Amino acid sequence: QLQLVESGGGLVQPGGSLRLSCAASGFTSGYRGMGWFRQAPGKEREGVSCISSDDITAYADSVKGRFTISRDNAKNTVYLQMNNPKPEDTAIYYCAAHSIVGCYLSSSYYPFWGQGTQVTVSS
Repeated sequence: QLQLVESGGGLVQPGGSLRLSCAASGFTSGYRGMGWFRQAPGKEREGVSCISSDDITAYADSVKGRFTISRDNAKNTVYLQMNNPKPEDTAIYYCAAHSIVGCYLSSSYYPFWGQGTQVTVSS
């Protein structure tokens, strides 16, 4: 079984920066791609960014140019660098993993999920 643990969430001012981390443990050889999702109160969970095993990345239009996803395979960790966050980025952020080839922003591809970390963007 694969376990995912997010960290790095908190309160950040608009225009600031924040880096989320997601550490994988357990059956780490069983996953390839990872993604970040978020869910704001009263809204559906949405894909934010993804990265494949060969470092192909994708972003939601709402975060392009502001967020950057990266991975450190030696540490089994994926990161989400959030620059110039906006109040509408406030949500619980989840990382997820899958074991197939590719980079996907749809949650249906991901069988493994972390518990989430709260990000609040406010002055």
